[in-house]
Amino acid sequence: MKYLTLILFERLGLLLVIAFVLTRTRGFRSLLDREFSKKMLIVHACVFGLFGIAGTITGIAIEGDTVAIRDFVLTPVEDDQMVTGSSLVAIVIAGLLGGPVVGLGAGLIAGAHLFYLGGIGFVANSLVNPITGLLAGWTARFFSNERVISPMKALFIGVFPPVLQMHMLLIAEPNSEEMITIVNTIGLPLVLSNSISIAIFTAMIGIVLQEQENEAAQATKQSLTIAEEALPFLRKHHSPREMAAGIADLLYDRLELAAVAVTNEREVLAHRGMGGDHHQEGDQIMTSLSRQALESQQMHVAYSRSEIQCRHENCPFEAAIFIPIVDARESTGLIKFYFEKAQHIRPVELVLAKGLSQLITNQLDTIATEELKKHIRDAELRNLQAQINPHFLFNTLHMIAALFRKDPEKARQITVNLANYMRFNIGLVSASLVRLEKEYQHVKSYVDIIQTRFSSQLTIHLSEPEEMTQVDIPPSTIQPLVENSIKHGLKNVTSGGEVNVTMEKNADSIQIAVSDNGVGFPHEMLEETEVTLLSGNQSGGAGLYNVNQRLISLIGESARLHIRNLPERGSEVYFTIPYKHY
Repeated sequence: MKYLTLILFERLGLLLVIAFVLTRTRGFRSLLDREFSKKMLIVHACVFGLFGIAGTITGIAIEGDTVAIRDFVLTPVEDDQMVTGSSLVAIVIAGLLGGPVVGLGAGLIAGAHLFYLGGIGFVANSLVNPITGLLAGWTARFFSNERVISPMKALFIGVFPPVLQMHMLLIAEPNSEEMITIVNTIGLPLVLSNSISIAIFTAMIGIVLQEQENEAAQATKQSLTIAEEALPFLRKHHSPREMAAGIADLLYDRLELAAVAVTNEREVLAHRGMGGDHHQEGDQIMTSLSRQALESQQMHVAYSRSEIQCRHENCPFEAAIFIPIVDARESTGLIKFYFEKAQHIRPVELVLAKGLSQLITNQLDTIATEELKKHIRDAELRNLQAQINPHFLFNTLHMIAALFRKDPEKARQITVNLANYMRFNIGLVSASLVRLEKEYQHVKSYVDIIQTRFSSQLTIHLSEPEEMTQVDIPPSTIQPLVENSIKHGLKNVTSGGEVNVTMEKNADSIQIAVSDNGVGFPHEMLEETEVTLLSGNQSGGAGLYNVNQRLISLIGESARLHIRNLPERGSEVYFTIPYKHY
């Protein structure tokens, strides 16, 4: 038994190497993101089915209590031999990641191969694969809130498929002494090797997810920096070459690109990076993909030198992204990202390029009416900006990219909202207090984005007061309260969530309240004084602490935050702003 266990782990090591390579593919990452389509379901079922076949081929053949075939099992075995492999590892992973359809499809493919190999108990071995895939897919639904099941849970789940296999073998051959001997021989080694391998595979997936989070954080940081620093150059749209030079310098400095070019609809206005000896300012736009991007107002990607259509023999570029700049619904130019290798264009680069295109386009629509920020924002606003969720922009850009395939008008609307939201945070505020009307528009932009993103999970009601012109408020005061309700109050709510933002006018003040129907604040927090409660040490406390401190320092003690749990369920955070001229 010890020898058999060592052999199985040795063969599984080879399969785990293949699995590691599989986790690096783009299609596998779409599986983690739950981006399913009929085509991708079939592809994933086939891939995991082949993975299951590989687990069978790298297995061994058992005859009684001895190993009959130690080499790979490539041809049908004898009638008194049984194929013992690790196909169930691939089938369980297929079900956990892809659901019942992928699990069943992969199981049918692996099961058909086992049926072909034959041997004792081949019918039971063939049936256990699709059954396991189906059960694993149903089991995954209990963990639908987790992007991938933890290794410890996977280890526990991995125990059951080999046990099911042993039961089916005994049911198929109830009176066979030979079958009983084989089950006693392979039972424990299969349980140990399969469960541990499934746990290792899920740990690999966790590494992939961590890499994705790191890439997302990096892309978000780059997007925030570019969105902030591009504003001064976009304000110079009346001087195209100066604007193009500034944007090209900015993009080349911030992004890891071989080169960046900015054009109008006729010629290159600026080029930074490699290839400057033959990609020069003033060159006419000749590439067909450039023309297509301008005409369609859609991003295009070149994955080969022939698509770039550079006539220079030693051109260093093998791939490029052509990003249209749309001003007043007309294409006014392009931003070109050049790459030395096609493999350098990752999904992160594509999503980032699409998001930047929309941000720049909508900034150009409104930039004529904006004041360029000339002074450094006060320390409190910097502190608030530093604590904004770093994934908010990246997730919104990803949503915009997805919406452009389904609902372009909605995508444009969300992009405008995102642009307004970003401008408020990074450039619009130049004073400690702003009119409530501007704060309302800022919150409305945020609410529209969040409502679109979580339309099936929650509803946000935002009421507009009758008169806002005589009320000043610290900027970005209401939005953190709404975000706190969504992230903490409704964190475990999958549907039917509600957030209400009310602005009620009294005789000499306006009371602003944000409430939700979520879990409410922990009772131990409500029992403490509000000074301790809003110290920033509790869950969600940092945002509330920031808001509370700025309300007190800029308006007074009467404007401090108050919190309470509602009688039925949920919680409410509210404060009062004096209704007077400042």
